[in-house]
Amino acid sequence: MEKQSITIVVLGKVGSAFLEELLGQSNQRIEIVAVVKSGETTGRALAKARGIENLSIDKLIGIGDELDILFDLTDVTAVRQELREKLRASGNRHTVIATENIARMIWALIASGANLPSAHAKPGTDYPMGYACN
Repeated sequence: MEKQSITIVVLGKVGSAFLEELLGQSNQRIEIVAVVKSGETTGRALAKARGIENLSIDKLIGIGDELDILFDLTDVTAVRQELREKLRASGNRHTVIATENIARMIWALIASGANLPSAHAKPGTDYPMGYACN
């Protein structure tokens, strides 16, 4: 199996835990190429310590089809729509946007013990743009 290049959008409570768990795996088939986070979090500090770039959404889209999976852990419809539109406008038909539900499924397969944290009372709950979710 070839290596999968991934990125995580938003390193709040959910994204930070997901990043930490992925980095704890000894899987040579996954490469975390970048994260997207504007504020300071433990996940952003961990990514920086591991040499993982923190990019803007526009720079992330610029990676093009070298990026296999983009984990959108914002759980905000407007962000997901922006990602879709920018991928489409760039002509990228390769990169897949994986949602928090997919991250939870992966977590269930690889993590032992604790559950992936929850950022919202109900997954899919939208917050207005600018709200520091996750």
